[in-house]
Amino acid sequence: MASAERNLSEYNPERVPNAELFRFGIVVSEYNADITLPLYEGCRSTLLQHGTKENNIRTVYVPGAYELVSGAHQLLHTQSLDAVITIGCVIKGETDHDVYINQAVAEGLMQLNITHHRPVLFGVLTPNTRQQALDRAGGKHGNKGVEVAIAAIKMADLYRQLQ
Repeated sequence: MASAERNLSEYNPERVPNAELFRFGIVVSEYNADITLPLYEGCRSTLLQHGTKENNIRTVYVPGAYELVSGAHQLLHTQSLDAVITIGCVIKGETDHDVYINQAVAEGLMQLNITHHRPVLFGVLTPNTRQQALDRAGGKHGNKGVEVAIAAIKMADLYRQLQ
């Protein structure tokens, strides 16, 4: 469902597992910081709201969306984590740069999911305009950071149940 048809921040808290025992990594792109920082705050506050301890959240910053894969890879190699969340924003421009960046990031994160046997979540906005991004970073369509945090908790719980 398109995010224009629902609020990204709305969910049923009763269907979210307690995250008290989980450890999360968050990789945040500094590019488009006016968008990525509100996404990060939505993500972090949602993890805390569902029981994650402050010291069980490891946050790192990378220059842009392309570097999210490398940042996530490093967290997976250096930290004991239940899931890694990536947060970024690539806005369509005058060239096709967004297509190449988005495809590389999506494929890179998918590879990390497969090779590391831990969830790596795609919290990257891919809007056509800056306004569409702002609408999804705490604006009229809610906050994608909240949505990706809930997905991370659910996936961490699923992986734990299956091991």
